[in-house]
Amino acid sequence: MITIIDYGSGNLKSIKNGFSKIGVDTKISRDTNELKSSDALVLPGVGAFGYTMKNLYNYAEIIHQHIENDKPFLGICMGLQALFSKSQESEGVEGLNIFEGDVIKFPEFLKNRGMKIPHMGWNNLKIKSDCPILNNIDSDYMYFVHSYYVKPSDDAIIAASVDYGVEVPAVICKDQVFATQFHPEKSGSIGLRILKNFVELVSP
Repeated sequence: MITIIDYGSGNLKSIKNGFSKIGVDTKISRDTNELKSSDALVLPGVGAFGYTMKNLYNYAEIIHQHIENDKPFLGICMGLQALFSKSQESEGVEGLNIFEGDVIKFPEFLKNRGMKIPHMGWNNLKIKSDCPILNNIDSDYMYFVHSYYVKPSDDAIIAASVDYGVEVPAVICKDQVFATQFHPEKSGSIGLRILKNFVELVSP
């Protein structure tokens, strides 16, 4: 079973509907026993980093154990940012620290170039390395909504990026941990293909 972690985020049904469109049944749950027994976990998210981490506090150990057990994990948008050490959005708040690195705000000089913050809309991927969830994905357009982006300590985990005045990591990939800064469930048929690729990694 693929379980979407219900920690109070507002867009849980959106990602569940995305999986439904590809014929995959998922469960939204906050039950710790269900989360522990899941074949795969999905961590979506919208809103502020501090709010997210406060609500994730009770699930942090479960997430770490799931990843240590080499089970597939998918983070989406804030669910990607939460995997890192800290964020400029919420000083003094620790992230899950699955990956070392910071979440930083888009620089103000982008506004002088006529670029809006938050970064909202469609941008095409630049594939940087092989990653299972990017099978049959090329320089396709995905839908983004965010004001902060990750800066990993190890660039090798960046499987794809986009150019928004600065290079923005768009897909993080290491072992069985995958995360997208964009919303695959809102990115049309190509985005749904990413969800299909993730499902194929999950044991029946």
